[in-house]
Amino acid sequence: MSHTVRDKSKLLARVRRMSGQMEALERALQAEKGCAEILHQIAAVRGAINGLMAEVLEEHVRTHVADPAITSDAARMLGAEELIAVLRTYIK
Repeated sequence: MSHTVRDKSKLLARVRRMSGQMEALERALQAEKGCAEILHQIAAVRGAINGLMAEVLEEHVRTHVADPAITSDAARMLGAEELIAVLRTYIK
């Protein structure tokens, strides 16, 4: 079972909180709030997304790269290659 399936409810709860943060940001922009408030909300959304990414990345490494139960070098390499591809996109 994939770790995103196993942690589905926890991950979905995080995404729903982020959705609420985005809606609050949209409302603040609609209400023409001050730039400092807008910047704080943007920083909060970015932090939430980074936190979600870190959590999923950590579980990916634990499950698909570092798990001692992985006996196939090909399976371990696949997990590493998937991680590298995501990191290259994320860091851009």
